[in-house]
Amino acid sequence: MRYRSYTVKVFLFLTACLFIAAPAFGAEDHGFVKASGHPGDAVVFLNQTYIGPATRFTVPEKYDAPAGEVQVTIREPRYQDFTTKVMVQPGKTVHLHYKLKAAELEKTPFGTFRLGGGEEDSLWSISSGDTGAVYINGRYCGYVDELNNVGSGLLLNPGTYDLHIDSPVYGNIDRKITVEANKTTVFPLSKKD
Repeated sequence: MRYRSYTVKVFLFLTACLFIAAPAFGAEDHGFVKASGHPGDAVVFLNQTYIGPATRFTVPEKYDAPAGEVQVTIREPRYQDFTTKVMVQPGKTVHLHYKLKAAELEKTPFGTFRLGGGEEDSLWSISSGDTGAVYINGRYCGYVDELNNVGSGLLLNPGTYDLHIDSPVYGNIDRKITVEANKTTVFPLSKKD
């Protein structure tokens, strides 16, 4: 009887140790990256993979990152990219501050490109909306939620462009779009099934 009581105590002790240590095992392979700076609407790429906006309503976002050396790129279409390498410690957050340099502006004339047919404009869609990346000719140019309403748009020179959207809500979209001078081109979105 005494042996059984001792075995139960050891079992309970080992179970408690595993329960307490379990979160630490998961923390060994990742940490976090948090970026803030100017412009606030820039986005974060980790190891050349789009992650999401650096801030939402001026609050820096915190993103999972693999432990070890990580390449962080901050992008905004009107600015030059900023790229650096950081060392991510398991379970810790790397705080990165940036200030992007303005890029050379395109020459006029312009047409406007935006997305349409998605979520209605509202505080709810803006605060928790689709941050899927939008690319024009392979270059990041914004995320779905910021280009998906009547008040937004991307100024482009007239011409035909390759559009790529990588959205959790609308799916992966690859299309050609044509932008005309002094006109708005709206690419309609529909939710994936």
